Amino acid sequence: MKISQTITIQAPVSHVFDVFTDLSQAKEHISGIKELEIINGQENMKVGTKWKETRTMMGKDSTETMWVSELTQNTSYVVDAESHGTKYRSYFTFIEKEGSTEVTWVFEGIPQTLPAKLMSILGYLFSGSLKKMLAQDMNDLKIVCE
Repeated sequence: MKISQTITIQAPVSHVFDVFTDLSQAKEHISGIKELEIINGQENMKVGTKWKETRTMMGKDSTETMWVSELTQNTSYVVDAESHGTKYRSYFTFIEKEGSTEVTWVFEGIPQTLPAKLMSILGYLFSGSLKKMLAQDMNDLKIVCE
């Protein structure tokens, strides 16, 4: 499963990138995050930064451990997670366009085990909810940036 969202933010790329990568304020900036605990690394993301994030998904609290696997300042970063036999990867790219910034978030789930592969068929039923969640996160961060 792969889902993509793009948004244009009326702010310079350096500011937008700083807001998106600031874990110290993520709980306050993103309405969908209930709790966030940094396990390893800094509050401003770097490669290797790891945290636990709790959200309400389908009526239940879900906590996932995530980490930054790639980061190029003001250009892109990648966040990975593994859960229930599936690898999850979020790619964030930032492109400055005449004073504004275009941000694209690509979320991908890659099943690794047979049960996860079987469950991935059902995952497509929930892709609309996931896309809505990604859009909400992006809109929350846009408000902070602008």
